[in-house]
Amino acid sequence: MVEKSGRPAYLQIVDDLSEQIRRGTLAPGDALPSIAQLGERYDVSASVIKSAVSVLRTQGLVVGQQGKGVFVSETPPATGPADDIDSEVLAQLADMRRTLKELGDRLAALESTVFPKPKRSR
Repeated sequence: MVEKSGRPAYLQIVDDLSEQIRRGTLAPGDALPSIAQLGERYDVSASVIKSAVSVLRTQGLVVGQQGKGVFVSETPPATGPADDIDSEVLAQLADMRRTLKELGDRLAALESTVFPKPKRSR
């Protein structure tokens, strides 16, 4: 379902789920499918789904309940031009956060290769 359009996959998923919420396909109080089910539906990894759900939470479209799941908000926020700008900024921040984590992981791997831990002698 996710297209290779240059737009990050998690934002495409946010767009699709937001549209389903706005149309009422996902009604207030409805549970979102599980991360595994969404990953299978969109053919992406769990981390991509988690990023999308994080954006939806920040937008106030869904709420999480520990141990129960993620549900469509009972009162979705009103949308307007400012909301569109805010959601784009939040999406960019989430993208930057993911990129920084990936760079941190790559740096840690590089450091472990360049500076291996000394072996202990017995």
